[in-house]
Amino acid sequence: MPPLFTAAVLLLLLLPIAAGQRFRGFSYLLDCGAENATTDSRGLRWDPDGPYVSAGSPSALQVQGLLDPTLATIRAFPNKPGAKFCYALPVDPNRRYLVRPTFFYGTSLPRPPAFDLIVDGTFWTAVDTADDSMAGSASHYEAVFPARGRNMTFCLGVNRNYTDSGPFINALQVIQLDDTVYNSTDFKSSAMGLIARTKFGSTGDVERYPDDSFDRYWQPFPDSKHAVSSTHNVTSADFWNLPPPDVFNTALVAEQNAPLVLQWPPIPLQNDSYYVALYFADTLDDSSRIFDVNINDYRFVKDLTVTSAGHSVFATQWILSGLTRVIVTSKSVLPPLINAGEVFGLFPIGRLTITRDALALESIKRSLQNIPDDWIGDPCMPHGYAWTGVTCHEGPNIRVISLNFSSMGISGSLSPEIANLTALTDISFANNSLSGSIPDLNKLSKLQRLHLHDNKLNGTIPQTLGTIQTLRELFLQNNNLTGAIPQNLLNNTGFQFLPGNNFSSIP
Repeated sequence: MPPLFTAAVLLLLLLPIAAGQRFRGFSYLLDCGAENATTDSRGLRWDPDGPYVSAGSPSALQVQGLLDPTLATIRAFPNKPGAKFCYALPVDPNRRYLVRPTFFYGTSLPRPPAFDLIVDGTFWTAVDTADDSMAGSASHYEAVFPARGRNMTFCLGVNRNYTDSGPFINALQVIQLDDTVYNSTDFKSSAMGLIARTKFGSTGDVERYPDDSFDRYWQPFPDSKHAVSSTHNVTSADFWNLPPPDVFNTALVAEQNAPLVLQWPPIPLQNDSYYVALYFADTLDDSSRIFDVNINDYRFVKDLTVTSAGHSVFATQWILSGLTRVIVTSKSVLPPLINAGEVFGLFPIGRLTITRDALALESIKRSLQNIPDDWIGDPCMPHGYAWTGVTCHEGPNIRVISLNFSSMGISGSLSPEIANLTALTDISFANNSLSGSIPDLNKLSKLQRLHLHDNKLNGTIPQTLGTIQTLRELFLQNNNLTGAIPQNLLNNTGFQFLPGNNFSSIP
């Protein structure tokens, strides 16, 4: 059976968060495409996204009567297949974060574009907002990711297999979670994508901040036949996942001498492992009841004793498939009940480019100007989303093997850190506006082709180029190089000296 965990509740006070107070630690509420900060009806401040993204075009949507001010603006990105456009957000590398982007294309034609979501090199999900757009609604996606460094990158990927237009975004939340929240998941190997988060028996609005201190959305699940409201409050500070106390104020309660049967979550699921958390509290003061919980045909928990203080049970890797039924069966006089639940899909954390190569590319990037706007996020991953001009090898270590930045209108200088990309076989910065000197590349023992022609490079030709035994193509013509040709290059039978500082391999 899948592993199952329980957490009893101590009567500790969960202090409310005043409206307008910002989230703890490194947390972000970004109003994408906005020029100025806005404040929503809950008193939360949303900042413009401009400082965190270098691509895309901001604009206002011509839609009247929007209750959420963050839906009034949009940032749209170009249709550049294979490119990922990223937000870079400073984070605490020892924490995990709730990530929730919001998409609202408006209600007009054409059909909204579909695209991929990527976090720190990990493919998350494909986004398709067409159904919500036809209904005039916004689309929310939510996942929990670990920080993998001092910056988290949230990216929108242009997938050539989906649509022929670029991605867009209206709002982005990245909220630091408490260490106890979802801490039974192994975030070294997995991230969590939200399937459903439900407040059973509720007929009101979505439960969120300030009731939920992390602004998680608890969707109502009305059922007039079984819904009951409690007359007391459950405190929840010692629940590991820190659910808002108010989700315990409504419940679905079975009829006497009958089980409580729910189809939940309300959508069919792929056959896979899921994180399932269920929350219970007796609706009567100083009372308790005992029941079993089955999910489909498997026992989730047996003889669960629930009091008005509350209880939670959760499994970190529970196998689900298709439509799911939750069956709660009484083992005492009082009928069984349920107050709230969460289901997450688990998906693998993707690999990253080897640190040495990633740091070298960041240094190269800082020494250049007019670089492509997708040079952000992991340089190689996920598969199919390498930086423009970068080719990688996905072996035991993910390495950069080729740089082809020809004719990109790049200026600046060549960083010496390029020599740390020791798996390189090809380098081309041909036909740009580079200035400065050619760095020492003798550590590039696999380099076969070096094309630096048609730039503004100056200084001398490094003698160390002649020590690279694998080098067969060296194009340096049409630069401002001076001095003598290094003798070890002239003696290399693999090269032919041509006029104008032109070197080329012999056919």
